[in-house]
Amino acid sequence: MALIENDKMGLSSLRSERFDYVSREVVGHCLDVGCGKYNRFINHYLNRNGKGIDVFPYEGLTEENIIADITRFPFNAETFDSVTFIANVNHIPKSKRSIELSEAYRCLKPGGNIIVTMGNPLAEILTHKVVWLYDKWFGTDYDVDTQRGMHEEEEYYLRDSEITGLLTRAGFQGIEKKYFLTQWGLNHLFLGWKGGEKTTGKSRRKASSGIKAAR
Repeated sequence: MALIENDKMGLSSLRSERFDYVSREVVGHCLDVGCGKYNRFINHYLNRNGKGIDVFPYEGLTEENIIADITRFPFNAETFDSVTFIANVNHIPKSKRSIELSEAYRCLKPGGNIIVTMGNPLAEILTHKVVWLYDKWFGTDYDVDTQRGMHEEEEYYLRDSEITGLLTRAGFQGIEKKYFLTQWGLNHLFLGWKGGEKTTGKSRRKASSGIKAAR
């Protein structure tokens, strides 16, 4: 339960496994929304093939990572091949979720995909509580929600139907759900595509060249 951020004793952390699963679905130049500390997903799992943005100045982020307005991304339309929301779409204030996902759609190239991860509701609540207690007992700072403060419109989890509804309303098609088998099926991701033809097979391998998940 303490393997939140760092791999230990030959075991993979929750974060490492989540990043590994998501990196397999990225099809090219990627925008990671809510990138968090050190912009790790882009820098270490995608070999810097993309951009990471966040509204909170987490440790290790630079000015180019920080945006002031989550309803308007500072990128031209059709800039990225993939957009990721890794364990954070529930932390977007409820009144702004649809707007932010529409921005993700705008920034995607036709045929690009969006990847959203979310845990089982019980697992999400339990993990948040355990991490909070772990920080309190051992003086660590894994609980980034407490660090930045929870907005009144944030939630600890979203139901699958809420996520698929948000993605559908933003314009994404071909939405599918994939479980993280190494996390007892308690964590999963959603894939959606922006119109056009999916980037699969030969075209996907070409788009993802140069991307290699860190081990």
